[in-house]
Amino acid sequence: MHALEFCAFVISQMSITLELDLPEELASEAASTGLLESGSISTLLMEEIRRRKSAAELQSILSGIRSLPGEPMSDSDIQSEINLLRAKRCESESRC
Repeated sequence: MHALEFCAFVISQMSITLELDLPEELASEAASTGLLESGSISTLLMEEIRRRKSAAELQSILSGIRSLPGEPMSDSDIQSEINLLRAKRCESESRC
């Protein structure tokens, strides 16, 4: 006798109804491209949530960087550092 193995995933869904007030031209174009269908709206919402989370994370990182002590490097200081690193790499690779 063989044991029967069963694996199931339960995905809960919530159903809501959206009412949108859109300009006629936008509504028509969105409908004709399928953007007003449930799957498309879900995708758009997921992408926007991901985008907003990423933006918030970036803002947090930037706030941390801006709160560091010291003055920001000038463009010429940055270029000097780049030139120095390039020269060191060139010497170590014996390409120059």
